[in-house]
Amino acid sequence: MSAIYLTEDDVLWLLDMDAAIECVEEAFRQWAFGKAENQPRRRSMAGGATLHLLGAAAEYLGYVGYKSYVSTRSGVRFQFQLFDAKEGHPVALIEANLLGQMRTGAASGVATKYMARPNATVVGCFGTGFQARSQLKAVCSVRRIERVDVYGRNAERRRAFAEEMSEFCSVHTVAVHTPEEAAAEKDIVICATTSKAPLFDGHALNEGTHVNAVGSNYLTKAEIDVTTIRRADHIVCDSLDACRLEAGDFVPALEDGSLDWSRVHELSDVVVGRETGRANAEDITLFKSVGLGLEDLAVAVRIFERAREEGLGRPLPF
Repeated sequence: MSAIYLTEDDVLWLLDMDAAIECVEEAFRQWAFGKAENQPRRRSMAGGATLHLLGAAAEYLGYVGYKSYVSTRSGVRFQFQLFDAKEGHPVALIEANLLGQMRTGAASGVATKYMARPNATVVGCFGTGFQARSQLKAVCSVRRIERVDVYGRNAERRRAFAEEMSEFCSVHTVAVHTPEEAAAEKDIVICATTSKAPLFDGHALNEGTHVNAVGSNYLTKAEIDVTTIRRADHIVCDSLDACRLEAGDFVPALEDGSLDWSRVHELSDVVVGRETGRANAEDITLFKSVGLGLEDLAVAVRIFERAREEGLGRPLPF
C-alpha cells in the first residue's frame, strides 16, 4: 500500500469537531491505561528558524507518528508523518495546520466535558484568532452554550470574530469592550491568545467558573495570573511532563509558592476517574493545555482512515 499525501482541504473535508473530541478523549483514556505514549515538544533553533517536534505512539491504534513544524518570521508550516506500528512503513503525510487547531480545541472540549458545570451556558472568550475559533466550537459541542462574550485588543477584529462565531457555533456572540466583561459572570472562560501577560484579574471570576488556558506553551508567557491559580480548586493539565517544560502560566505561582506540582493532575486521570475535575458546583476549575503529539496522532489516524475509505489523497513514493 502506497503512502498518501493529504492537504489542508482534505483535512477540512475529513474531520469535524465531534470526531476530534471523540479521538482525543479516547487517546487520554488509553494513555491512562498505558496503551499510548507521548513525548513533550522538542525545539531546535538555527538562525531565525525554530524546528518543533511532537512525537507519540498509540498501541491501541496501531500507529506511531510525529508532528513537525518550522517557525520563522515569515510564518509557520505544519505537517504530520504517520507510520504503521507493526511494519514501520510510512502511510501518510498530512498537512497539519487545521489538524493542530482541531486537536487543541478538542482537548479543551474533553476538559470542559469533565470539569465545567453540566448546566454551563455562558462563555467568555479571550482571543479572536484560529485557536479561539476551534476552542469555542469545542466548548459548544459539549455544553449547551447560549451566549459568548468575546474580547480582543483590536475592536474591529473582535466585532468581526463575534459575527463569524455567531454563525459558526450557532450561538449569540457579542464583542465586549473590556477584559473584565469577558471574565466576570461566566460559566466557562477561554484564553486563546498570544499574550505574554495575564489577560484579566483572577478576582473577576465567579465561583463555579471553568477556565481553559491554551495560548501559552512557553515558560516566558502567561495568560492567567497568580490569583486565578490560587482560587482554582482543581487544576488539570494535558501532561505534567510537557507543562514542566512549557506552561508559563504556572511559573509565577510556582515561584511565589502559590502552586506546587502536587496540586496539578493530568486530564487522562480525570477521564478514567482516578482524579476529579470538579467536586462542587461552586468550585473554580482550571485546565492548562500546551498541546501534545498524542492528540495530533489520534486525530491524524482518524483522518487517514477516513481518507482510505473515501479514496482521498495523492500517492507518495515511499
